[in-house]
Amino acid sequence: MQPQISATASMRENTPAAWGGVLAMSLGAFVLVASEFMPVSLLTPIAADLHISEGQAGQAISVSGAFALVTSLFISSLAGKLDRKALLLGLTLLMIVSGAVAALAPDYMVFLVARAFIGVAIGGFWSMSVATAMRLVPDHQVPKALAILNGGNALATVVAAPLGSFLGAIIGWRGAFFSVVPVAALALGWKLASLPPMPAGATGSAGSALALFRRPPVALGMLAVSLFFMGQFALFTYLRPFLETVTQLGTTQLSLMLLLIGVAGFIGTTLIGGLLKEGLFRVLVVVPLIMSAIAVALIILGASAMAIALLLAVWGLVGTAAPVAWWTWLARTLPQDAEAGGGLMVAVVQLAIASGATVGGILFDSLGYRATFGCSSAVLALAALMAVLAARASRRQSA
Repeated sequence: MQPQISATASMRENTPAAWGGVLAMSLGAFVLVASEFMPVSLLTPIAADLHISEGQAGQAISVSGAFALVTSLFISSLAGKLDRKALLLGLTLLMIVSGAVAALAPDYMVFLVARAFIGVAIGGFWSMSVATAMRLVPDHQVPKALAILNGGNALATVVAAPLGSFLGAIIGWRGAFFSVVPVAALALGWKLASLPPMPAGATGSAGSALALFRRPPVALGMLAVSLFFMGQFALFTYLRPFLETVTQLGTTQLSLMLLLIGVAGFIGTTLIGGLLKEGLFRVLVVVPLIMSAIAVALIILGASAMAIALLLAVWGLVGTAAPVAWWTWLARTLPQDAEAGGGLMVAVVQLAIASGATVGGILFDSLGYRATFGCSSAVLALAALMAVLAARASRRQSA
């Protein structure tokens, strides 16, 4: 029988590391990220099959983001004293249901219900992920555990979009969505076998997390991260129809382009750590400025496949690595409130993704890709400005 793991640091230090549980969580992260952004690579066939516009199809990401936001703020208090292993298993089961419902959806509304299910799983999982990793291994091995857990995220970033596009061309978008079901089932079985019982500790509330906004460095930083993700996904959500209609890529070329973004992102995530030791805020300012310039360049050079490939490689290199910088900022800014700050960060990011996809879709349907990409550029530039203000507020607070 597996021993119960206490949330206290002293007991964690004396508890054998449950690496099987960490690996199961990493697989769960892979399935979640792949499921969350599956619509990005399948926007065109989803829209055609469900008889909706591409902008409406893009709202599938908005829906999942909205439900993830609400879940991240309230899941701890709603779950109460429920064992966290049982809660994680329930969230994984919800992933399976979401994939199956999306694949079988007869119309747009049922498809959105499936996206709501995955949104709940996303918000719950990421809100609990760091705290769970800390309960699975001794304190001195927590960094390694977090690296393994986020490895599932990074791998999904590399393969999800191109694999979704490839599978969509072979077995259709419904088959691509259903392909995550057996992987999620494997994650469910692995978690069931490897996660120890994890009794609930003290539960927080949405109010305690929102109270962090009273601190100027936190408020400005959260605004900056919100604008960053909003600008990023206002463009990225509608990248496929842009590449198909403006750059005029075929299915194979499209899959390779998305793979290029993912590989570049994996490389960026691997390399960014060295830049954060002394230049955290420099990275938080420069990255959105680079992406803002790329959004404008895409409008100008959209017909050149070679130029677009280079631009999107840089986009993936810096954009995929940026969340690592923002989580580092959170740890340094809120060392005593990292758990509350983590839930707040998840909520802010999901709201930003939903808002970016919504605004981008409205502009894409009404005014075309130039308006969408131009809006993305402006929002990303504003994110850089807010990062500058957050840096100044942080320096004033520490002075």
